[in-house]
Amino acid sequence: MFKPLECFIAARYVHSRRRRGFISFISLASMLGIAIGVAALIVILSVMNGFEGELRARLLSMTAHASVADSRAGIDDWEALADQFRAESNVAGISPFVNVEAMLGSGAELRPALIRGILPAEEATVSNIDAFLQTGRLDDLQAGSQQLILGRVLAVSLGLSVGSRVNVLVPEVGERGITPRLRSFVVSGIFEAGIADHDASLALAHLADASLLGGLGGRAEGIGIRLNDPLAVGALASAAGVLADPALTYSDWTIENANFFRAIRIEKTMMTLILLLIVAVAAFNIVASLVMLVTDKEKDIAILRTYGLDPRRVARIFIIQGTAIGAIGTLGGLALGLVLAFNVETIVPWLETTFNFQIMPGDVYYVTEIPSEVQWLDVTVIPLLALVVSALATIYPARRAAGVAPAEALRYE
Repeated sequence: MFKPLECFIAARYVHSRRRRGFISFISLASMLGIAIGVAALIVILSVMNGFEGELRARLLSMTAHASVADSRAGIDDWEALADQFRAESNVAGISPFVNVEAMLGSGAELRPALIRGILPAEEATVSNIDAFLQTGRLDDLQAGSQQLILGRVLAVSLGLSVGSRVNVLVPEVGERGITPRLRSFVVSGIFEAGIADHDASLALAHLADASLLGGLGGRAEGIGIRLNDPLAVGALASAAGVLADPALTYSDWTIENANFFRAIRIEKTMMTLILLLIVAVAAFNIVASLVMLVTDKEKDIAILRTYGLDPRRVARIFIIQGTAIGAIGTLGGLALGLVLAFNVETIVPWLETTFNFQIMPGDVYYVTEIPSEVQWLDVTVIPLLALVVSALATIYPARRAAGVAPAEALRYE
């Protein structure tokens, strides 16, 4: 435990500016550097958390949270399978589906697509696709109507609009090898979800039409399950594990979108390491200012040593001073970072209005507002890291102060 004497001397050195204005300037620069680094880390990570939450919300609103399927033979009675999961308290809705990989053609244009067969009434219980429809309605998808609802990017790339005809080409594996199956569909609607994979490659059809197209004879491929709490999908996975049929396969949003969130985690980690360099530079300034202070105060240190002050207590003086500089900078950066992170949605429009530019224009990005989500784990870990770096920066100057020889320092006095 630090004794009052060390704290008193360290405080005098922090506040004293006589004959060492340059050292005080470096100390101030160190505080500002740490404050800027901590604030930047909190703001950047909060914004990245916001984008991650926005991406998660869009993904979860467009599709079911989990699925159980038999892609080879299909499921004869999907209602019976759904009843096994309806008993789970976290299950909010269940809907059958069929996924068919196909090529869509219009004129000379040909694009790959995933045709998802749905029952419109049941699909509304597992996704919010209605909210993303620009034209058309889910109820337009009727059995035998041969109608499709396309993603906006897919429709634009094929030059299609509502009422246009599109050719659907599906490969069929038979005794003679792979042969193409060709069907003609009518575009009945267009949606825009703000997710590149969905807008550029997803098409919706009625379950019966998609099942016949995929060779399942009207059967569903599987069931999609929506949860009240999608973050608790792990409990459903254990429930799915009790299914006795080995032909059934389980998947959920954490498995299907693992690459998205892994990429975000990597970006957050790298951004943290890069921005920590700001704190590291400030820590080097602490080292420089303390080393110069030790050189400037060698005679004072020697006098303290002659009065019997232990070398370890001399070292503590400079450890306290450097840690105080780091703590003041960390607290200032924490306060600034929280203010900015909680007010990003107000600050960004003000900057755009003041400087007459748009950070995220709507014709380039699907998300036109910068979201911010402050996570208290980040708010706790970042200041602790800054304090640790600041404390480590005091070790060398403190050891150097403890090694001052009184006889050498006072030789010519």
